Amino acid sequence: MKTMKNKGQLIVISGPSGCGKDTVVKEVLKTNKKAWLSISCTSRKIRPGDVDGKDYYFLTKEEFEDKIKRGEFLEYAKYSDNYYGTPKDAIEEKLNQGIDVILVIEIQGALKIKEQLKNTLFIFILPPSIKELKKRLENRNTETKEAITKRFQIAYKEINTVNKYNYVVINDIVEDAAKKVNSIIISEKCRVDLMDDEFINSLEEEIHEVLLEYDSTNK
Repeated sequence: MKTMKNKGQLIVISGPSGCGKDTVVKEVLKTNKKAWLSISCTSRKIRPGDVDGKDYYFLTKEEFEDKIKRGEFLEYAKYSDNYYGTPKDAIEEKLNQGIDVILVIEIQGALKIKEQLKNTLFIFILPPSIKELKKRLENRNTETKEAITKRFQIAYKEINTVNKYNYVVINDIVEDAAKKVNSIIISEKCRVDLMDDEFINSLEEEIHEVLLEYDSTNK
């Protein structure tokens, strides 16, 4: 029997700053060896612990805008005075190889992808509470109170876009949240409307062959 074609799933993960989406995705990748994390570009400054080429490709504002002009991004958005964008290179190649591609991107960019690409899986990560979100942002010790206030204002708007996503995962315990994300990815692959036409046709052909065998045997 022919097997169903397994084109990779494009998975977009978003959530307010401080919800822990990057930490959840790192946990997802520990157990899901068929997933690949697309690294975004950003014009924001490197934070302590950030690694260029691993966490983000860190660009100057001028470098980022030059890439925009050359059409090198699948999507891009400006968030909190910084650019964030998804480079096109390698994404389609990975999907055609049957590898799931995870994009951790801001909501503006996610909505742009939703307009362009059907069958994309959208998952929204939320903190267990707003108090916990406040605590996580303050524990970073990388931003001023004014910057944190601005992030909360943005978070308020972002949370109101949850209904644009397919699933919501509460990040209370990281390991549990990662298990839920992986379960969602697995269940999406079983959707009837995403089954490959060639696979369905091959099943029909095999059924026809079996019926012919029975017919010839019974004569």
